[in-house]
Amino acid sequence: MEEVIVRVAAEVNLTEDEGKVEKAVANVFDGVSVEIKPHFKGSLLVGITQGRDALVRFRNLLRSERIRDAARRALLRGVGRRSIHFCLNKQVAFAGHVSFCEEVAESPLGPLRVTIECENPRLLIEWLAERSA
Repeated sequence: MEEVIVRVAAEVNLTEDEGKVEKAVANVFDGVSVEIKPHFKGSLLVGITQGRDALVRFRNLLRSERIRDAARRALLRGVGRRSIHFCLNKQVAFAGHVSFCEEVAESPLGPLRVTIECENPRLLIEWLAERSA
């Protein structure tokens, strides 16, 4: 199987608990190694994990919440040559669910910014969010 690298970044506002932002990431992706860096308005959480296994929880959430078709559209909008970029609502992720959002405005505390690097993004999307019908 091809190499998969998942990168997650999220601003941690001064009013937020860093541990809760880490939990939001862990609720969606497995095995993320997290680093907290100082940032102009609080701190920045940067996480990385590798392998398709890191995406199993995310894939299962898409299936159990029955949002594969919507997820497929969101993922396809973010396809690059060798990557997929999308944003998730941080508060919803903390609650153990998935909600795609825009870079700004839809997530009051800021989104989880996710980039998945892989050889064939479209094939990975097929695995993550296969058509439901």
